[in-house]
This record gives sequence, C-alpha cells and structure tokens, in this order.
Amino acid sequence: MRIRKAIIPIAGKGTRFLPATKEIAKEIIPIINVPMIHYIVQEACEAGIEQVIFVTASGKFSVEDYFDRNQELEAFLERNNKIKELDLIRQIGSMVDVTSVRQKEQLGLGHAVLCAKSMIGDEPFAVLLGDDIVINHNPAIKQLMDLSLKHDGSTVIGVMEIPREQTNKYGIVKGEVIDEKTLRMTGMVEKPRPEDAPTNLATPGRYILTPEIFEILEKIPRGAGNEYQLTDAINVLCQKKNVYAYKFEGERFDTGSIPGYLDATIDFALKDPATRDTFVASLKYRLTKYGITL
Repeated sequence: MRIRKAIIPIAGKGTRFLPATKEIAKEIIPIINVPMIHYIVQEACEAGIEQVIFVTASGKFSVEDYFDRNQELEAFLERNNKIKELDLIRQIGSMVDVTSVRQKEQLGLGHAVLCAKSMIGDEPFAVLLGDDIVINHNPAIKQLMDLSLKHDGSTVIGVMEIPREQTNKYGIVKGEVIDEKTLRMTGMVEKPRPEDAPTNLATPGRYILTPEIFEILEKIPRGAGNEYQLTDAINVLCQKKNVYAYKFEGERFDTGSIPGYLDATIDFALKDPATRDTFVASLKYRLTKYGITL
C-alpha cells in the first residue's frame, strides 16, 4: 500500500530550550525565520505524505496553528499589497492535511506512536521525529518508503553512521549486511556503551512502520527510562518479520539540542544567498570583537 500518513511526535517539554519553551513549543523556534517543524513537515510532503498526525501535549497549539490558515493575516497582507508574503503563508496553510492527538503522559516514543493508532488504521505509515532535520534533494523518508516498497511493504528504519564513542546517545541496530546501504535487522540496542555496541549505525528518527507494530506496543512492558520504547517493539517485530535498516542520504541536524540548533542555523544562513553575505560579515566582526582566531 502507498504510504499516505505520517506521525510526528512533538509532546516533549523542550527543556533544553528553556526559558523560551516555558511559553512556546520548541518546534516553533525558528531557524532564522522558519520554524524547525516546517522542515520536518516539508520533508513528509515532498515524499508524498497526505496527512500529518501530530502527537501533542498541552502548550503545543502553536504548531497546529502554524499549518492552519490565518484569514486575518492574509487579509492584512492583501490590503497592504504584500503579495510575496501572502503567497508564502497561503502555501504553508495548504501544505498538508494536519490533525493531532494528545499524549497525556510522556511515556516514551513507543507510547507516542501508539497514541495515533486510531488515526492510522490498517495502513503502513511513516514516523518522523520533530527535532531531527534531514536535508537532501530526495527526502530521507522517501528513500525509506522506496526500500519498503521494494521489500513488499516491510518495516524500514533509517540509520546513519556515527563515531563509535557516541553510541551511548542513540539506538544502535544490528543485523545481516545486504548491501552497502542496507541491513536485514536482527535487533536494536538502546544507547549501548561503545564497547558493547554491535555496530555504529544509529537511528536518528526516521521510520516506515506497519500497523502490526501497534499490537506489539500494546503488549510490551516498560523499558529504558520506565517508558514504552519503540526500540523494544521493533526488536519483537524483528523476530517475526523482515525488518530493514537503511543508511539514508542527507545531512542531519539534531535541532533538539543547542549545538545542533546552532549548527543548523549557521548552515542555513550560509547556503541562502539572501543571508550569506550579512552572516559572514557579522561573524567576522564578532570574531574580531571577542578576539577569537580560527
């Protein structure tokens, strides 16, 4: 079946971005002038996703509002002949069909996915984490979709190579190598010590899942952090069905952390001709001001 729906969990508190996230959703914090979440939804849309399901919590209304129409703002822009800006916000308001479901307790990624069960039904679906931006001309989630279709609709987990000393920050996959980009998985290990990690292939937040994952999520006990881990459910699924890990192409930014957010901001400012020269001039001035040499 064609994959039409994507789950984007955004219920986290965003504590790394306090005090800003005391009042606004982390996902709305902009990289220059575009909210982080825009890039996640844009990737899904470019891959052919027709419906995005946000798994939210209290205080996240601004994310849904961002993808809704704002008739008052549109009227203001039209009256003031700001046609370019008007076209821009109308495009955002019509990007994709957006709906949401509340995760009343933050009990892990597995629990967040399970919260959307009634909206997914019996279809395969995508999961994109709300603070992992991946930039590539062929969307990362589309690469996973294509591999899933190639393997009769199987589950596919997106992975990337990381330095082995960082394995304790990620879920790490293991399995049988099929080709230079693909593994047939035998399981996953959640945040192993470098000396215990089976590979250096980490899961940064892109999944193609089949609806049978819900039945597994309903049965598994709480795992790491006393939460319902998607990793644990995938491990169960690996014993029943073929599950694949795929090294997707693209540059990934972990905008859920301050260093990753700064990295994304610098990268986006430099590659946009509208901001590049200003950014470079400002950076040179600040480096001189604070006596920093590179």
